[in-house]
Amino acid sequence: MGKNNSKLKPGTIEELSKQTTFSEDEIRNWYKDFIHDFPKGYVKLHEFEKMYEGFFPNGDASKFARHVFHAFDVNGDGHIDFREFVCGLNATLRGSIQQKLQWAFRVYDIHEDGYISKEEMKDIISAIHKVTGNKRDTEGEKTLQQEIEEVFQRMDKNDDQRISLKEFLETGTKDPGLIKLLELHQTTDTCSK
Repeated sequence: MGKNNSKLKPGTIEELSKQTTFSEDEIRNWYKDFIHDFPKGYVKLHEFEKMYEGFFPNGDASKFARHVFHAFDVNGDGHIDFREFVCGLNATLRGSIQQKLQWAFRVYDIHEDGYISKEEMKDIISAIHKVTGNKRDTEGEKTLQQEIEEVFQRMDKNDDQRISLKEFLETGTKDPGLIKLLELHQTTDTCSK
């Protein structure tokens, strides 16, 4: 499967069914829809942004779409193929809490250095507010900073001003309310419907 071939290789559906919690029929249906929307067999960033604009017509989805795109584009080749798409959907829709947290961490870890900084968190949460059309004023910015400080107080166990994957997973697993505070669920759940 690749840029020049929109057909699945033999055995791919069975393989994806074993790698995910989707049945073979579900994967066939996802593939049918994917190829209908993306006949080349992959999604480029600008197409992904356009898709997100359709999901969130009242907000600015472009910045958040870029972050989510990079979380789906696991191999970093600049496009999302069907395999990456299905595996990402599996993690967000049917994955264990651990898988969902790992996927969310990929979204927040903008610099892909294995840590989430306060600046990265601010960038993502601001993008989420733009997606949902939630405009913030000066007082709202203060609230945003307070949200970030609260998350760091709860997650940054070693006080090094960054959140590691281990801290993210441990805290998120024990404190589901914290994930709600991060608001990531609102945008990814909407896109998969």
